[in-house]
Amino acid sequence: MASKHNYMAESILGITNISSRGRCESYLLFHGETVLGSGLRAFLYFLGLAYCFIGLSAITARFFRSMENVVKHTREVVKIDPDTKTEVIKHQKVWNYVIADITLLAFGTSFPQISLATIDAIRNLGQIYAGGLGPGTLVGSAAFDLFPIHAVCVVVPKAGTLKKISDIGVWLVELFWSFWAYIWLYIILEVWTPNVITLWEALLTVLQFGLLLLHAYAQDKRWPFVSLPLERSERPEEWVPEEPIFVKNADGECDQCSEIHPIDEEQDGNIVDIFSIHSKTRTGDDYQPVPDNDAAESSNQTFGKVAQENFHLLSIWGQQFLDALTSTESKKMNSVYLRIARISWQSILAPWRLLFAFVPPYHIAHGWIAFICSLIFISGIAYIVTKLTDLISCVTGINAYIIAFTALASGTSWPDLVASKIAAERQITADSAIANITCSNSVNIYIGIGVPWLIDTLYNFIAYREPLRIQNAQGLSFSLLMFFLTSIGCIAVLVFRRITLGAELGGPRLWAWVTFIYFMLLWVVFVVLSSLRVSGII
Repeated sequence: MASKHNYMAESILGITNISSRGRCESYLLFHGETVLGSGLRAFLYFLGLAYCFIGLSAITARFFRSMENVVKHTREVVKIDPDTKTEVIKHQKVWNYVIADITLLAFGTSFPQISLATIDAIRNLGQIYAGGLGPGTLVGSAAFDLFPIHAVCVVVPKAGTLKKISDIGVWLVELFWSFWAYIWLYIILEVWTPNVITLWEALLTVLQFGLLLLHAYAQDKRWPFVSLPLERSERPEEWVPEEPIFVKNADGECDQCSEIHPIDEEQDGNIVDIFSIHSKTRTGDDYQPVPDNDAAESSNQTFGKVAQENFHLLSIWGQQFLDALTSTESKKMNSVYLRIARISWQSILAPWRLLFAFVPPYHIAHGWIAFICSLIFISGIAYIVTKLTDLISCVTGINAYIIAFTALASGTSWPDLVASKIAAERQITADSAIANITCSNSVNIYIGIGVPWLIDTLYNFIAYREPLRIQNAQGLSFSLLMFFLTSIGCIAVLVFRRITLGAELGGPRLWAWVTFIYFMLLWVVFVVLSSLRVSGII
């Protein structure tokens, strides 16, 4: 047990577990890995890390589907129609859109980073010093969200198309709490209790997520005294415009089917767009008259309907396994090389598709069971990612913190990129695309760092009456400072585009690509300077 704790402490300090012969003695599956050359081992571990990121993308797609079903859930309320004076059934949404964006969408896209940080904290229980993978990954993920994802969203709309934020008030609230999250971290790391995290600091960090939810909801409802007096732009009748959807043809061939969506759980084979939760035609209050024959419906009919639904769900679940084991070809792929590439890619995805077929259909229990099962799979992959990161650091000698906020942050932020890209493409406004970025950054700090620190500080307080110490606090603080400064440059450009072009996303192709390059340069500056600081070069 002591040797395990020593290795974990060495990993936190960036010291590799290397024997006197200069060989890393740690391994993933078999002790025989240690006889391989360091270069080959590093290549294999990096390959495994990339394969885990592919798995994260695949399970996140299924997670999105279940999340959409959760958000679409409505409850029936019988009311009196003021015009006809008859009873009508009103279908009311259970979820508020702003709360759903923060808790489900932003939390869902950030769950790979959150689970990775939480697993790192649980592995670190009993240590005086905090683990370095979690905070490093989350700060790096915040930079990836803000710069590369914003860059992609700016160029995704068609040439000349402008997409702006319709509710500036909600965005400003989310932006404030996003900036404050990193200011708060800097205060507790460098000003309040330098290099130490107390139980109360960790608890306050988590509780501020609740304040974010309350403030955003108050702004959405325009509560007096606590909301900004800003008018909300009129939303279009169709929040998500109707577009051709991906379907399977009658002959089984697939046109433009997504590799990330390996199953067809809809009866008509349609691929669900996660952002249709914002479609007014699908989410507005729905009225229908109360049927006269409800009371006369027999129990036998009810039983038959339930049995039919259960059989349909079992058929869908079985179809998931068939889809995982079979591949589809597109008529548009006339090139032999494209067909070979597609078959190769599907072969790579096949193990993940078969594994994730065990996730129940998202039709069950309004999607909650699939939602929870997806989170379990994401946590399992995140655990493997932490092990591979330790091994890469051990074999190559690269500081684990550098790997965390570069490779790990980019790989685990892939769901954020996919979600924001879909929103920038499909939605008429820029609200969800940009809100997903700002809210994900807030969730990364308040939950992704707050919860792991709360776990470790609570354990240390109960066991040792000691706070949690941050070994590389200066490096983390420097990364926070660099992120804050570069993010000002990013937000300033978004504001400038709003003033000059009238929208944050899209616009003339030249200026869109200029913005893209500028955002990517900001990310490169952040990564390079943070890496040099952690390495002790600057």
